[in-house]
Amino acid sequence: MGMGSRARVPASTTWRDVPSTVLTLGLVSLLMDISSELIHALLPVFLATVVGASTVTIGLIEGVSEATAAITKVFSGALSDRIGKRKLLVAIGYGLAALTKPVFPLAGTSWQILAARFVDRIGKGIREAPRDALIADVTPEGIRGASYGLRQALDTIGAFAGPLLAVALMALYANDFRAVFWWSALPATLAVLLILFGVREPVEIAPAPHPGWPVHARELRRLPSAYWIVVAIGAVFALARFSEAFLVLKAQADGLALSLIPLVYVLMNLIYAGVAMPAGILSDRIGRNNVLTCGLVVLTAADLTLAFVPGLIGTAIGVALWGLYLGLSQGLLSAMVADTAPPDLRGTAFGLFNLVTGAALLVASLLAGWLWQAYGSQATFATGAAFSVATILLMLTALRARPIPSA
Repeated sequence: MGMGSRARVPASTTWRDVPSTVLTLGLVSLLMDISSELIHALLPVFLATVVGASTVTIGLIEGVSEATAAITKVFSGALSDRIGKRKLLVAIGYGLAALTKPVFPLAGTSWQILAARFVDRIGKGIREAPRDALIADVTPEGIRGASYGLRQALDTIGAFAGPLLAVALMALYANDFRAVFWWSALPATLAVLLILFGVREPVEIAPAPHPGWPVHARELRRLPSAYWIVVAIGAVFALARFSEAFLVLKAQADGLALSLIPLVYVLMNLIYAGVAMPAGILSDRIGRNNVLTCGLVVLTAADLTLAFVPGLIGTAIGVALWGLYLGLSQGLLSAMVADTAPPDLRGTAFGLFNLVTGAALLVASLLAGWLWQAYGSQATFATGAAFSVATILLMLTALRARPIPSA
């Protein structure tokens, strides 16, 4: 069935139709995101003002951390296919992240922070591809969009609850960063306990039938052309956007007080969370590519607003549209990977997808930063709009030539 044709799903699909394992994984993501964003919303300022790190060091910490996560995802996904134990790897990944949380309030040097972020991102890399593959393992084909949308929505609720909690705790503790960071250990511990006692892995999932490591040429040849089209679409999508840090820079340039900067993430993720599951349900009914195209149109509007509508009102509208775009796209791309990958190679497929799109996002962010420095914020967002339009044309052309099968 082509991506543009109707999928047979219940007309009244709701979160109650989603398997309990998916709901539990979504709650785990919510808790860990609260923990992580509580720290990350404050970490750059903590490094600069308390630890005394330079901006170069801060950039190094973030760059090494994200690169580590992207590379680890490939191998963890492949390993989950090889051993047939996705829950084990998901638990290890979340466990490593939880163990790093006490390091942040105790750290006295930037190198200690780098070590904690390095281990935390290894944990993120270990858990994500097996987790996404596990969702595909337990979800009926006809509601995959709803399942990935629900998990993404719950994850995003944590992404805006964490910065809100950071603002409140900074007020409560009179800007004592270390006292605030200690609170991150609580939701992280609850997330690990929920994985251990609330997630059930289907017993019928068998290890990959071939000996050896699944990241091998013979295994990659088993991934169908439809999957590689999804990878290409995901990479071009990533090139059409860039790091959300530029939204923060835009808000700061337009005069938003530093103490209110976390509200940029709150607004974006609030809309993201509200849209993700309805978008997934809609994609189950009318096809993923139709909803993705709408998402790119919204991203184009967001970039044009941020480029040409002045002041904080324009920035707020642009950030809101950016959150709408994320809700219309990110869960759907995961569903497309699940639609096209062989069941015994789902972990590998998600790992490769995350690696390629992460590299593309890094390139896009470097380009956006260079444009900002050389020509100003207007050039950055106007170029993003141009990339979005080009992506729409490329995606429609590619899918017309070779439709991607869905549930």
